[in-house]
Amino acid sequence: MSPSQSHETPQVGQRVSEISTLLHSLDESATEDGQSETKTRNVRENQLVQVRLGLASGLFTALQCKHAPTAAHSLRVALGCSAWTFALEVTDEERDAIEVAALLHDVGKVGMPDHMLTKPGKLTPDEEMVMRKHHLMGLEILSTCCSSEAVLDIIRYASAWYDGRRRTFPKKGKDIPLGARIVAIMDAYDSMTTDHVYRPARSRERALAELFQAAGTQFDPDLMRSFAELQTNEHFPVNKKVAQRWLESLNEEDSTKNWQLNTSEHGHEESTSTKGPFEEKLLGNMHDGVIFLDSQLQIFLWNNGAERLTGISASAAQGRRWAPRLLDLHDNKGKIIPDEKCPVAGAIVTGSQSIERFGIRGRNGKEVPIDLHVVPVVGSDGTTHGATLMLHDVSPEASLEERCQNLHQKATKDPLTQVANRAEFDRMHELFITAHQETNLTCSLIIADIDHFKLVNDNFGHQAGDEAIKSFAGLLKNMARSGDLAARYGGEEFVLLCADCNNASAAQRAEQLRLELADFQQSMLGSKRITASFGVTELQPGDTPETMLRRADRALLQAKDLGRNMVIQLGTGMVSQPERRRWWPFGLSTALSTPDLLLETQLVTTVPFTVAVQKLRGFVADHNARITETGDDYLQLLVDSSRAPNSRRRADRSVPFIIELKFSEDRVESVNSQGMAMGDQVQTKVHAVIRPQRNRDRRQDRITERAREMLHSLKSYLMAEEVEGNDDKNALKKAATTVAPWLKKKES
Repeated sequence: MSPSQSHETPQVGQRVSEISTLLHSLDESATEDGQSETKTRNVRENQLVQVRLGLASGLFTALQCKHAPTAAHSLRVALGCSAWTFALEVTDEERDAIEVAALLHDVGKVGMPDHMLTKPGKLTPDEEMVMRKHHLMGLEILSTCCSSEAVLDIIRYASAWYDGRRRTFPKKGKDIPLGARIVAIMDAYDSMTTDHVYRPARSRERALAELFQAAGTQFDPDLMRSFAELQTNEHFPVNKKVAQRWLESLNEEDSTKNWQLNTSEHGHEESTSTKGPFEEKLLGNMHDGVIFLDSQLQIFLWNNGAERLTGISASAAQGRRWAPRLLDLHDNKGKIIPDEKCPVAGAIVTGSQSIERFGIRGRNGKEVPIDLHVVPVVGSDGTTHGATLMLHDVSPEASLEERCQNLHQKATKDPLTQVANRAEFDRMHELFITAHQETNLTCSLIIADIDHFKLVNDNFGHQAGDEAIKSFAGLLKNMARSGDLAARYGGEEFVLLCADCNNASAAQRAEQLRLELADFQQSMLGSKRITASFGVTELQPGDTPETMLRRADRALLQAKDLGRNMVIQLGTGMVSQPERRRWWPFGLSTALSTPDLLLETQLVTTVPFTVAVQKLRGFVADHNARITETGDDYLQLLVDSSRAPNSRRRADRSVPFIIELKFSEDRVESVNSQGMAMGDQVQTKVHAVIRPQRNRDRRQDRITERAREMLHSLKSYLMAEEVEGNDDKNALKKAATTVAPWLKKKES
């Protein structure tokens, strides 16, 4: 196994909440049985695969050795499918086939060229055509050793489109095996919520919206609705069932129905890192980017500094092959450095280090001048083992991280934990948001609460409780990066503002913190462990500090309601849709339907009405809105748009808005390429009107801007776009008669 593979597998596993929740439940059962030692993560993942596949775990190991990120993706897809099948109540026989097929659906990639699997960027159209053949290669491999036609059929049709437009597949619609339709959705969902070199991970809500856009064409629309319900329902007990099934209920006979069990205990020894804790801490906190390459130019380390400088996450970069085009490396004239003149490859060949000035494409596509220092790693026998790259930002202006770090250093500390206190967090939160909005960068908020903390105080005393709080604060400070702000929000509740960090990355960091806390033995508690629940959200269009904090708090409450000791992520993130029609300020247009109307628009979202109303409930809760009127398809809200309620400036005074929303759910018939009807595709349309509650507020200078911010926020929650014109009269319209009951449900 190459260095990149040995480092990649445990790191990928640590950042997947579904796997982590499952593995933590295994830790709990191990502790209850008196097993004091915690197994390493990669051993536990191998245990999951071995028990589920038996002899066929060798195929999975081959895929892991070939391309570790693909193997990690397959394991996540399998666990997600397993949890979903419990919700669908399929038979045990069907579940067996789906789990095995999901684990091995990408095994054909062992036959793909290395340069395509590790390419530092998007594949060309020709390469994509070659890569699409991997499922045929996988079928060829499995047909020689798999006796289950159900497993083979799932893998065979996992790439088929529901509407039958891929004519190489003879089946379409409901004729496609259920398992194949399930794997197709889970495969796409995991791919969208995972970091890649050419694009960052999407938030879970944004990925769900994109999946709905393909419902009826690529994916089964009925299963898409089921999948959406699975994302909002109580999934923690399901994960417990998956844990019990995979590592407790499955016996030798279950694992060998299609294969012969491999009882050998060899080949799964714990992989050890060559880096010690001091080196890891140094590399993790360096402001400069540090990259380790092996002799084949394959990346096996990409530190936090490289992430900040390039905008590419470590999980997306590691395992890729280094090439100048990975970062658009160019000279001072803007000319891209060709592969044959790559200074890194040249340094490895000559064994001589070099320092040169280049430009790269940084985060958000901005050009960043750097000094590239290449140091070949040469052994005592003269063999070159690879190279270390250092990327030093030589931009004259201060970076966002430096600005945020200066703010962090001025923070007032909590006396017990030495992190920022609540008052300082409240003051800094708005400055933090403003800094990121000015630079058009994302930022996220993690809020955490220690589970059952009252029992700690009651059973061990308040001094032991204080020590538990201090230990959690210590882990939080270690997790904080340059530019982040950690604070104690009150009691056993903490917050972490994450600079230049999207929803998916923040959720991964929260998951890592959750696991570290659960594995940390508290000496004042008799070496027992404590756990915490986490809520995560990202700054999104129209947000204020209050709405962002309330959304994170809602996620935290959901985590508690679903069983505690988990991470819940809410919010679509900084994905703003283009405005498709003009804004009409009061008094300047006769096109408005009422004299006091401020703006009016038509929104459409591809998610079903029930999902849209779930998101609307979040908007109501986070904006502290009041429902003033409801009808069968109508809703009126009173929302205070104040951004800084304590400000004395007239422009910042509270401005209450009336928001009127009229709903319709359209079911448009989906037609395939042959003109045959393939069922209905659902859209939810919302006619939105925003006006000030008080006539005198119309004189405020920023009234239109505030209304625009309110609409941006509404669009983000509903995952909607603006459209031109009126409703499509040819659509099959269904009145949204359940607005009031849905919204009046008790919030978590």
